[in-house]
Amino acid sequence: MTEDAALEDEERKTLLAALAREADALRPELHRYAARLVGSVIDAEDVIQDAFARVFATAGSIPPGTPLRPWLFRIVHNRAIDALRQRSTLRSEPLEMAFDLADISAVGPEDALIRQDAVRVALGHFAELPVPQRSAVILKDVLGESLADIAALLELSVDAVKAHLSRGRARLRAISDVRSEVPPPPSPEVLNFAALFKARDWDALRRMLAEDVRLRQARRPEISGAADVGRFFTFYAEYPPVRIEPAWLEGREILLVSAEPPGGPSYFMLLEWREQKISLIRDHRYATYVMDGADVMLAASR
Repeated sequence: MTEDAALEDEERKTLLAALAREADALRPELHRYAARLVGSVIDAEDVIQDAFARVFATAGSIPPGTPLRPWLFRIVHNRAIDALRQRSTLRSEPLEMAFDLADISAVGPEDALIRQDAVRVALGHFAELPVPQRSAVILKDVLGESLADIAALLELSVDAVKAHLSRGRARLRAISDVRSEVPPPPSPEVLNFAALFKARDWDALRRMLAEDVRLRQARRPEISGAADVGRFFTFYAEYPPVRIEPAWLEGREILLVSAEPPGGPSYFMLLEWREQKISLIRDHRYATYVMDGADVMLAASR
């Protein structure tokens, strides 16, 4: 290897290390943005996983000196818009340059009160807004962008941004006021899983795995196959005991995970089934930020 090639290889390694640190540090904020854009904390984590796969696949093409924060937001934004297009839920043209976001801690007291309300809004409600209103509310009330910066990002006047923001806020309040849902009872499969987990019957849980089962965890490579995924329960056998409870999130059945002794839920698992066998486990132990804004309802008793 020539001296120039060695220097280039060392620079690439330095860039990748810096990118990995920045991506991990920004992951909760990137998820917060994607969750409200696509209207789902669950789907947003898939957006982040896909975006990060693209990030590291194309890292070698980043021009030297590129600010990594706006570059990462751009990748996540584009992947979120792709996900929306695939679901055919876009009601108007998406914003094109919603990145280079401001520090979310830099807000005044009046903005902070409005943003607290916006952050508490169920994520699915954002998806009911036209994209310009949705983008304006997310950028202003959730991520703290100034009106001037939002206008520049959306290529609109400040007055137009104010109009989208006003309509979006009013629509979110109206949607939230009419929400009244009664969660259904848990499925027999999830009840059985929860009972076996509580009994710490790890062998019985392993027998519930499909041969081609997959385990997906944030910040960890996906693994597949009953033998490898079965070690997932070995790890839980070594962790301090946790309590799991059937619940519902975004119309999907989940298992809330809380520390023992009883405390608030820290994260959740989501199981997918095929012919009464578990085909996919999504475990958010290493992505507790996914609970931010999650509109969870405990399952009704049978």
